Amino acid sequence: MTDDPGDRAGRLPADREEPVGEPVVRADPAVTGERAKEAVGFDPDDPESVAEAAETVRAFSENTVGAADNVYMLRGAAACAALVRGVGSYKEAVERAGGDVSVSFVRKWARVHDLPQAIRRHVARGDIAPTAAKHIARVSGVDRFDLAWAVVDADLTVRQVRRIASEVDGQTSTAEALRARGIELGRIELSLPLDVYRELRRRASIENRDPGELVAEALDSYFAEESVTPE
Repeated sequence: MTDDPGDRAGRLPADREEPVGEPVVRADPAVTGERAKEAVGFDPDDPESVAEAAETVRAFSENTVGAADNVYMLRGAAACAALVRGVGSYKEAVERAGGDVSVSFVRKWARVHDLPQAIRRHVARGDIAPTAAKHIARVSGVDRFDLAWAVVDADLTVRQVRRIASEVDGQTSTAEALRARGIELGRIELSLPLDVYRELRRRASIENRDPGELVAEALDSYFAEESVTPE
């Protein structure tokens, strides 16, 4: 017997699963290419690393490094999260960083670092703007995934993401907020090998079903058989 799809959705890892400060995405050549070699990790249990994180947070807030590219932003987010964990509070993190760093700044970017890896990878690839990721991080649970995938599939602007995130609460879900704007989740364009495409069309026709139903059924069975759901 397979799990109910809704139940599986409720158990998706909607928060970071890797150690705080570890450059899992930034150090992956498949995502960041040659820049993976430059990935810097921050260890909240190492005083020297925490000091480096504090310096990085201040530079990040002042943007003294230059262009605010996505990988750089993720590095700054990692520094914010590691600094908070290392010193124990947002207030102390702000004091350690110095300059014009604020609690709001550190909190927002630390939350981005805490997003699940599946979303952070899209940030690193440039599919999701870091500023949009800050608003995605404001919502919790599966709403995070729904909002992130809406950015990728429906090309939402940062302003739209901010407004939707503000509407999501215990009464309104991301899906409902999107639906109110005429955006339906669940539509994705796939490219299939010709023989698979041909057989999918043939079976769907014989069974008087939509091809999407067969694809959804096959994927549902595949995911249900997985012993560990990847992030």
